Amino acid sequence: MNDADRAAARRELVSALRDRLDASERTLSAIGAVPRHEFVPEAQRASAYADRPLPIGHDQTVSAPHMVALMSDLLGVERGDRVFEVGTGCGYHAAVVAEIVGPGNVFSAERVPELAAAARERLAWLGYDVTVATGDGRETFADEAPFDAAYLTCAAPESVPDAIVDRVRTGGRVVAPVREGGRQRLVRLTVREDGIDREDRGGVRFVPMR
Repeated sequence: MNDADRAAARRELVSALRDRLDASERTLSAIGAVPRHEFVPEAQRASAYADRPLPIGHDQTVSAPHMVALMSDLLGVERGDRVFEVGTGCGYHAAVVAEIVGPGNVFSAERVPELAAAARERLAWLGYDVTVATGDGRETFADEAPFDAAYLTCAAPESVPDAIVDRVRTGGRVVAPVREGGRQRLVRLTVREDGIDREDRGGVRFVPMR
């Protein structure tokens, strides 16, 4: 597949997501701008624009494009907003959010050193100004708070950790998969002065938070 074929595949993907999701054009444009094939292993590149998760090594996956679009849209962010990501993985989701909020505004934590190093190099090579730290998302970037939004690419046990929610400003949002019993639900939290509003956005499947 050459560059023209990949560009056509991205356009087809965006068209399919437009039909499937109630997502903003800003989010869909971000999906269309990011070369997903650059974020997946060579063996997976032929499937890069299929709307499904793909393995990226270290028992991790990159989420399906529709899930990245949905979560990015639920954040409700715009250019200039600062966003905290927990679980860099290969860096694809961070790149999509960076397309929306602009350079220097995405801060991402990854526990697996090899994934963090590869994502940092890949994002920089592709021109994305994303700050990637190796470490536990419950501990990293505390000095960068408050953020306008945060999201998890791994399923939190029972609830989103307070250490992550507390880094989001009043009025900001947190989007995350959460394990509830034997299932996972995607939730959106809105931080209020007097507490947290919680919305359930349906069943999902993500790797567990560690």
